[in-house]
This record gives sequence, structure tokens and C-alpha cells, in this order.
Amino acid sequence: MTRVPRLHVPHPPARPGETPDFSYLQISPAGAIACPEASAALTDIEFLATGMVRVLDDNQAAVGPWNPHLEPAELQFGLRHMLLTRVFDQRMQNIQRQGRISFYIRSLGEEAVSVAQTMALRPDDMLFPAYRNQGAHVARGHSIVELMCQCLSNTGDPCKGRQMPIMYHWASGNIFSISGNLATQYPQAVGWAMASALKGEDRIAMAWIGEGSSAEADFHHGMTFAAVYRAPVILNIVNNQWAISSFHGVAGGENTTFAARGIGYGLPTLRVDGNDFLAVHAATQWAADRARANHGATVIEFFTYRAAQHSTSDDPSRYRPADEAERWPLGDPIKRLQSHLTLLGEWSDDQHEAAEKEAVEQVRAAGREAEAIGTLGQSRPSVKEMFEDVFKEPDWRLRRQRQEVGV
Repeated sequence: MTRVPRLHVPHPPARPGETPDFSYLQISPAGAIACPEASAALTDIEFLATGMVRVLDDNQAAVGPWNPHLEPAELQFGLRHMLLTRVFDQRMQNIQRQGRISFYIRSLGEEAVSVAQTMALRPDDMLFPAYRNQGAHVARGHSIVELMCQCLSNTGDPCKGRQMPIMYHWASGNIFSISGNLATQYPQAVGWAMASALKGEDRIAMAWIGEGSSAEADFHHGMTFAAVYRAPVILNIVNNQWAISSFHGVAGGENTTFAARGIGYGLPTLRVDGNDFLAVHAATQWAADRARANHGATVIEFFTYRAAQHSTSDDPSRYRPADEAERWPLGDPIKRLQSHLTLLGEWSDDQHEAAEKEAVEQVRAAGREAEAIGTLGQSRPSVKEMFEDVFKEPDWRLRRQRQEVGV
């Protein structure tokens, strides 16, 4: 009997109306994964690509060799900035629904990845974010008003209306402009890191993409250059289980971990609980130490969950169970860090309530200031701006056109 080969089409474990199923997860117990020296050879640390680095146990106590032993003040800083990021996200989602901005993407449930990683690097290190890393801007102190103005596309927009909402940039904060083209961050970050090394600097770069974007060609180009030239860069894959409507299996997540892809390029790779603030910080610090010691790039897969819709133009109820986010076994990063600080005696319910109120008031005040400048279509920049930021030195045609307009 002749057998006919058949294509395998990845299918999510649960669809709308079905019971969420996370039986496919491979979760290591907290503290179970060894923490090798940052200088360890690739052949000695391949286990990091299949296990999962975790620090917080089921009681949210810090255990095991990856515990970064952060000071309570650092943990409180991280918790406050995750809260601020979440409140900011909710406000921008709300005003999009009211028609005052055209588009928005939240980072609900993924705040630890951006905030903890940014805290683990130096302020002069260069970040190449994706569109769910607003926590990096918040953690580095970027003005909430300016972030809002970018989304509102008003005259306070630092991008001057030339980018979609949430495509922020912040040159003085060493955060590169977000691109709407998926995975461009990888070759950009690797190239920047190579230039830093050529100049004899000890600054490193870090980039984020989603697991779906790892199917893009730029992912492979960046990985190749990072491996060949030992670029001082950290390449993050944020596996939040879903692309815009596709289960992570469509990008290859059924057969192995996304972290394991780094091994084929000769790069050290880690698989990390992305909702564990301490584990995220520790893994990033480990990779940063490796890069600064001239051991090259590191790939990190952060295992997390996209609790909200992909964007304001997406309806997740059409492709996944409505209660799937609530059943995510790795919990909520804010609640877990809150519980850890409380366990240490360094936080209380009253402090948490006060921190939430403070974040809400800060975002409300920023919203009033940003919207006073103008909302979508209500704030028009000077005509002269269309002649600026095109050429370093305007040619004769541009100067003549500007004269004809009279600006």
C-alpha cells in the first residue's frame, strides 16, 4: 500500500468555547535550573534552551541560583513602573475606543519583560524595542506626556506625525525607533552592537521580537551576524503564545523551544519565565555580563502570555477561549512581584493601593496635558515641518519649494 505524505497544520490546543489547555507547557520548578558562569562554553549550557529559568516559587519566595538578590528599593521601583505601564496602557486603549487616537497595542501581562530587562542594563545601552515594550520607555523615565502626544499625533509628537501610534523613539534615552516591519530590530541591534565594538566602547544593545516574528528572514540575518562577529547584543524572543491570530505553533513552537534556535547558530540561549520579575532581571544581567566580557551575543526566550488582544483592531474571542488568560499557569507579573515584596515585609496592601492611585493620577495629569495640545486631526503642525528631516542639507529644489510656500 502506497503512503501519501500529508502536511501537518499546527492547531492550538483550545478554541473559543473550549476549556483552555496548557498541557503542552514545559515548566521547570522554581530554582531547579543551574546558573553557570557567564563565560561558560556553549556545549556546557545547552540545557538552558530547554529548561526554564525561574526564581519565584508558588509562594512567590525567591529560590535557587538565579536569584539576583535585588534590594527592596529596586523591586519597588520595578513594581511601580510595571503599574504605571499598565495604567498608561489602559488609558490609551480607552481613548482609542473613543476615537481620539487611531490605533493602540497594550502590553498587558508582559510588563516584567520590558521593565526588568531595562533595569538590568545601563542607561547608555541601546534598546531596539518592538511594539509591546512601552515599559522600557517608562522604566527609563520617558515623559508620559510625550508618549501620549506620539499616539495622539499632535504638535507635541516627537515623531512629527510620521509614525503610527506606539511607534515611539527616544534618542536621548537610547531607545531606537520602532518599525512596523516585523523583526527589523534584530539586524539593526546587531549592527549597532558591532559598531559599538569597533569603536572600542563597552555599550551593548538589546532587541525584542515576538515569537511569530522569528519566522521572518530578518531574524535569521540578525542571528547569523551576531554569531559570526560575536556582537555584544541580547536578542529576546517574547513568546506570548499568540501572534495576531496564530498560535505559536505556526511559527515552529510545537517541535522545540524558540530558545533552541540559537543553538544552531552557535549562540548561548536561555528559556525564562517572563512573568517572574526576578528571573527576567537575572537572565538579562547574565547575558549583559557575557556581552561586556567579549563572549558575544545571547538569545533569550521569555515565556509569557498576551493577556489582551493583539491590538485595538483584533478580536481574540474569535480564536481562543475567553478565559484563557485567567488560567495562564505562570500568573500575572505584577501580582507575583507584589506578593514577593509583601512576603519580604517590604510592601503592603495599603502601599499597593496608594501606588495604583499615584499611577492613575500621574497618567490622568499627563493625559490632560497631552490632549490640551490636540487630539487626532485637531492639532496641525506648521507647514514648514514637511520640508524638515528629509535631507541633512536641503537641495535647491527643496529650498525653492519652501520659498514658494512662503515658510
